[in-house]
Amino acid sequence: MERRHAAPLLALLLILGLTTGAPARDRDAIQRLLTEILASPSATQALTAHCARLGLARPPVIRAVRDRSVDHKADGNIRRLLHVKTDEPVRYRRVRLSCGDQVLSDADNWYVPARLTAEMNNVLDHTDTSFGTVVKPLGFRRRTLGTEDLHDGRHVLRVRALLVTAQGLPFSLVQENYSAILVRHPQ
Repeated sequence: MERRHAAPLLALLLILGLTTGAPARDRDAIQRLLTEILASPSATQALTAHCARLGLARPPVIRAVRDRSVDHKADGNIRRLLHVKTDEPVRYRRVRLSCGDQVLSDADNWYVPARLTAEMNNVLDHTDTSFGTVVKPLGFRRRTLGTEDLHDGRHVLRVRALLVTAQGLPFSLVQENYSAILVRHPQ
């Protein structure tokens, strides 16, 4: 199979396999949400568009609220995915992305600070600005590693992805858990 056809085929297979346990109305909404996320380079961009459509806030601004009480060290698998050695620094951020008064997702993010600019690292270290907003100048793209249908009452979808530079070098691993409000809110 040619490489250019692999991504759309993977997205279709992920969508079809993802929503088998949800009610039909929710399955359709989850499929739309997943399609938007897979088509966007960052969760922040996808959620901003979704927030605008749902009318959750005017203007539709995504806020990242950091949870500084948690620090998950990068294990061997994360380091392998990011192509870093055991002694190379990998930082961790957990955030809740909100629009208006609604939490839209919880995200875990491991990233390689050496692959970002000093200014980007400063903003990430000292503010709650979303990761996607900070690293947007890199012109990155997402490489989806997998998706999972969630049934925990709060979340409906989990996406794991690598963020890679235009040259294909991974600089971030994200695990995003998307809130039920995204598929249950009237559209």
